[in-house]
Amino acid sequence: MSTEALLDVWRLALTTAVEVGGPFVLAALVVGLVASLLMAATQLQESSLSFVPKLAALAVILVLMGPWLLGRLTHFMTETADRIVEVGHGGHR
Repeated sequence: MSTEALLDVWRLALTTAVEVGGPFVLAALVVGLVASLLMAATQLQESSLSFVPKLAALAVILVLMGPWLLGRLTHFMTETADRIVEVGHGGHR
């Protein structure tokens, strides 16, 4: 496997990780920020007031974006398997 092909697989892995993990991280960030602002405004310091909305937001993201996220992971696996087959055949198809 050439260095360029290895770097291409690495780039695809990092891109896929950001695409799949990004919506979850952004949803948790936004919900956590809103919950923190509400808790600071009302002077409530209950940890479940932060955790439960984040959990609900992540569940909504999973339900709404699940098929797309699974498609991205499937695409990554297919591309990686194709690269492995290319290496096994010595780079010739």
